[in-house]
Amino acid sequence: MISEITVQELKERLARSSKLQLIDVREPEEFDLCNLGGELIPLGDLPKQASRIRQDVPVVVICHHGFRSAQAINYLSQRLGFENLLNLKGGIHAWATEIDLTMAVY
Repeated sequence: MISEITVQELKERLARSSKLQLIDVREPEEFDLCNLGGELIPLGDLPKQASRIRQDVPVVVICHHGFRSAQAINYLSQRLGFENLLNLKGGIHAWATEIDLTMAVY
Protein backbone atom coordinates (compact mmCIF):
# COMPACT_ATOMS: atom_id res chain seq x y z
CA MET A 1 0.00 0.00 0.00
CA ILE A 2 1.41 3.36 -1.06
CA SER A 3 1.16 6.23 1.40
CA GLU A 4 -0.30 9.38 -0.12
CA ILE A 5 -0.38 13.07 0.70
CA THR A 6 -3.01 15.43 -0.69
CA VAL A 7 -2.09 18.77 -2.21
CA GLN A 8 -3.80 20.50 0.73
CA GLU A 9 -1.70 18.51 3.23
CA LEU A 10 1.47 19.26 1.27
CA LYS A 11 0.66 22.98 1.17
CA GLU A 12 0.22 22.97 4.97
CA ARG A 13 3.45 21.07 5.55
CA LEU A 14 5.40 23.39 3.25
CA ALA A 15 3.89 26.44 5.01
CA ARG A 16 5.09 25.04 8.35
CA SER A 17 8.46 24.48 6.68
CA SER A 18 8.37 20.82 7.61
CA LYS A 19 11.48 19.00 6.65
CA LEU A 20 10.57 17.33 3.38
CA GLN A 21 12.30 16.37 0.20
CA LEU A 22 10.39 16.85 -3.04
CA ILE A 23 11.29 14.49 -5.89
CA ASP A 24 9.69 15.13 -9.29
CA VAL A 25 9.80 12.08 -11.58
CA ARG A 26 8.42 13.79 -14.70
CA GLU A 27 10.48 14.59 -17.78
CA PRO A 28 12.60 17.79 -17.96
CA GLU A 29 10.23 19.50 -20.41
CA GLU A 30 7.29 18.85 -18.05
CA PHE A 31 9.29 20.16 -15.08
CA ASP A 32 10.15 23.30 -17.09
CA LEU A 33 6.42 23.96 -17.70
CA CYS A 34 5.51 23.89 -14.01
CA ASN A 35 6.98 22.52 -10.81
CA LEU A 36 6.95 22.77 -7.04
CA GLY A 37 10.69 23.10 -6.81
CA GLY A 38 12.44 20.09 -5.41
CA GLU A 39 14.68 17.82 -7.39
CA LEU A 40 14.03 16.47 -10.86
CA ILE A 41 14.80 12.78 -11.26
CA PRO A 42 12.93 11.47 -14.33
CA LEU A 43 11.41 8.04 -13.74
CA GLY A 44 13.79 6.38 -16.20
CA ASP A 45 16.82 7.81 -14.35
CA LEU A 46 15.66 6.61 -10.94
CA PRO A 47 17.88 3.50 -10.73
CA LYS A 48 21.00 5.61 -11.40
CA GLN A 49 19.92 8.58 -9.25
CA ALA A 50 18.34 6.87 -6.22
CA SER A 51 21.28 7.89 -4.02
CA ARG A 52 20.01 11.51 -4.22
CA ILE A 53 16.84 10.54 -2.33
CA ARG A 54 17.02 11.00 1.41
CA GLN A 55 15.90 8.35 3.87
CA ASP A 56 15.98 10.54 6.99
CA VAL A 57 13.03 12.83 6.14
CA PRO A 58 9.65 12.31 4.45
CA VAL A 59 10.00 12.34 0.66
CA VAL A 60 7.08 13.50 -1.49
CA VAL A 61 7.22 11.98 -4.98
CA ILE A 62 5.53 14.06 -7.68
CA CYS A 63 4.45 13.49 -11.28
CA HIS A 64 1.65 14.74 -13.54
CA HIS A 65 -1.33 12.83 -12.08
CA GLY A 66 0.21 10.42 -9.55
CA PHE A 67 0.80 7.31 -11.67
CA ARG A 68 4.52 7.61 -12.44
CA SER A 69 5.21 8.68 -8.88
CA ALA A 70 3.42 5.52 -7.68
CA GLN A 71 5.67 3.47 -9.99
CA ALA A 72 8.71 5.26 -8.56
CA ILE A 73 7.59 4.56 -5.00
CA ASN A 74 6.99 0.88 -5.78
CA TYR A 75 10.49 0.60 -7.24
CA LEU A 76 12.20 2.47 -4.38
CA SER A 77 10.36 0.62 -1.63
CA GLN A 78 10.45 -2.89 -3.10
CA ARG A 79 13.94 -2.83 -4.59
CA LEU A 80 15.79 -0.43 -2.30
CA GLY A 81 13.89 -0.63 0.98
CA PHE A 82 12.71 2.99 1.23
CA GLU A 83 10.01 3.47 3.88
CA ASN A 84 9.64 7.28 3.94
CA LEU A 85 7.89 7.96 0.62
CA LEU A 86 4.61 9.79 0.01
CA ASN A 87 2.81 9.94 -3.32
CA LEU A 88 1.33 13.35 -4.18
CA LYS A 89 -2.30 12.40 -4.82
CA GLY A 90 -3.40 13.84 -8.16
CA GLY A 91 0.11 15.05 -8.92
CA ILE A 92 1.12 18.49 -10.13
CA HIS A 93 -2.21 18.71 -11.96
CA ALA A 94 -4.10 18.64 -8.64
CA TRP A 95 -1.77 21.33 -7.27
CA ALA A 96 -2.44 23.53 -10.32
CA THR A 97 -6.22 23.08 -10.18
CA GLU A 98 -6.70 23.21 -6.39
CA ILE A 99 -3.85 25.24 -4.86
CA ASP A 100 -2.07 27.48 -7.41
CA LEU A 101 -4.53 28.45 -10.11
CA THR A 102 -1.83 30.51 -11.88
CA MET A 103 0.26 27.40 -12.53
CA ALA A 104 0.40 26.05 -16.06
CA VAL A 105 -1.86 23.05 -16.70
CA TYR A 106 -1.07 20.54 -19.43
